[in-house]
Amino acid sequence: MRMAALAAMTLSAMPVFAEESGVIFGDDFRGKLGDGWVWIREEPGAWRATDQGLEIRIQPGNMWGPTNNATNILVRPVPDPARDPIEVSVTVSNKPSGQFEQADLVWYYDDSHMVKIGQEQVNGALCLVMGREEKDKTKTLAKIPIESLSLELRLVASGNTIRGHYRPTGTMEWKDAAECELPKSGEPKVSLQAYQGPKDAGHWARFCAFRIAIGR
Repeated sequence: MRMAALAAMTLSAMPVFAEESGVIFGDDFRGKLGDGWVWIREEPGAWRATDQGLEIRIQPGNMWGPTNNATNILVRPVPDPARDPIEVSVTVSNKPSGQFEQADLVWYYDDSHMVKIGQEQVNGALCLVMGREEKDKTKTLAKIPIESLSLELRLVASGNTIRGHYRPTGTMEWKDAAECELPKSGEPKVSLQAYQGPKDAGHWARFCAFRIAIGR
């Protein structure tokens, strides 16, 4: 990963979506990635930007705990929530078939410090899972059975605290997942992650409608 390039990015380069109050950056991934994204352990043949959004092939590998070998981890900087509340959101779609196969929205500092919320298969059930990791030590904060294969995910960070919310795509009411203290380690970023997939099957998670908003 080009860490120097990532650290040098500034929010001034982010496009403003004037029709959406508070939004300072948005990306629908239609045919390309917006400026400012950086890949960690990129495999170019295992992601694509289509008319439907960003699709990442869900391959073996893990980010939960000390292994930290998942590929195609997409990251970008976000403002410091110590100054203003920061909201990040995305729509994710997947049909997992194996244990712990998942697609996540992640408040990310590095591979060992993060808070994730996403759609995951756990013991044969499709679940909304939220978890916290600090120094590679993990804690599951929420594991909620769901039915929808497409979810809107939201993380709201303010001060030292972060809250997770979700709703099935097409519905209006946000549901609470969990709340925790931020596992701070360096500068904050947001990440899109998909991992723990089958080795020999072409499972692709889709991400669209990504937004960063401030001061909500």
